[in-house]
Amino acid sequence: MPTGFGRLWTAQTVSSLGDGVTHAALPLLALTLTRDPMALAVVTAAGTLPWLLFGVLGGALVDRWDRRRTMWAADAARAVLLAIPAAAAALDALSIPLLAAVAFLLGLGGLFFDTAATAYLPDLLRRDPALLERANSRLRGAQTAMSGFAGPPAGSALLAGGRAVPLLADAVSFALSALLVRTLPAMPRPVPEAHESLLRQARAGASYVFRDRVLLGLALRPAVGNVAFLAVETVLALFAHDRLGIDTFGFGLLLTAEATGGLLGAAIASFLGRRLGTGTALTCTAAVEGLAILGLAAAPNPYVAGLALAVCGAGMGATMVLAPSLRQAIVPAHLMGRVASTSRMLSMCAAPIGAFLGGWLATTYDIRTPLFAAAGLLLAMTAVTASMTSNRRVEAALRAATPDHRASEEHAPESVTGGVRSR
Repeated sequence: MPTGFGRLWTAQTVSSLGDGVTHAALPLLALTLTRDPMALAVVTAAGTLPWLLFGVLGGALVDRWDRRRTMWAADAARAVLLAIPAAAAALDALSIPLLAAVAFLLGLGGLFFDTAATAYLPDLLRRDPALLERANSRLRGAQTAMSGFAGPPAGSALLAGGRAVPLLADAVSFALSALLVRTLPAMPRPVPEAHESLLRQARAGASYVFRDRVLLGLALRPAVGNVAFLAVETVLALFAHDRLGIDTFGFGLLLTAEATGGLLGAAIASFLGRRLGTGTALTCTAAVEGLAILGLAAAPNPYVAGLALAVCGAGMGATMVLAPSLRQAIVPAHLMGRVASTSRMLSMCAAPIGAFLGGWLATTYDIRTPLFAAAGLLLAMTAVTASMTSNRRVEAALRAATPDHRASEEHAPESVTGGVRSR
């Protein structure tokens, strides 16, 4: 692994710890201001809005800008931003609109940082598929450990020291991350597409995803998966309480089981890819997720439910290493930001649909119905995308992405539409 990867990994680990702190602290801060569920939902939803509103356009901007500079500027801006609610908390001037605005701007900074980091990593690792899998496994494992395990309890504990403390802690994490990212090696900027508007470039990136069967299969998995997982998440606390007799502490342990599975899945993803082939491994992990949710729906006690969630988490952890690594290996550098942001936007748009579906099914039928429906969706998605990301298609895409193959394509007759080579 290049030495620069260690600094990138450290920066994202520190930043993920801060994310976990804020993820726990913001809702708790909102709870000190109001008990209105809709007001609390506004603060939570505000952080996802940037992906829905600016996802593809943000990717187009990242493809125009220097990726390293975009990363450290986004983190530096978020560090400064968090000083505003920290000062408001110290002056007893916090409000729900201020927290919602901060959540929105933090989400916007996250859009630019995450997209730029996704586009920067393949250049740093020379688009080597094996290195990309190892790198994404480490990044995913660190993110899960920091934002899922260490960050939330730290955020709750820091809040006891004062309402401004967790916000300042997250600001420090962003500042440290920005300093580390600034020390990363510079990479060549993508070749600009001459005289094209930002909207046209964004449309070209989205078109590239929908016209490539492998990329479309990789994008459909998290999109359909988010519908299913949000349907489950919406009713999980109620299911655990009413069906399994789990109290608040036990529910926290149930979520920890899922996070533990996620760490295991991220750790073994590269092994699965080598043993089964990336395409087959992705199909197997998707099937495991669906079967695990089916097991959760039928769980007779908390122990079986915890095991089912751990297995589901393992499938998700492996998928979230293998799929981005493959995408980073096969997408041309000048399109990487747009392709990554298009895929992320599709998955983010699917989340509210899943939440609504889960609530409607539970209200209309039974508390277990959303779980059975989610399992059915995941298994159907597995069947539909299995051929789209088969080993044969994946290997062909990897061969087409090699420098020699791309160089030969550049000298062959081609038709270009919207800045994207016809395939």
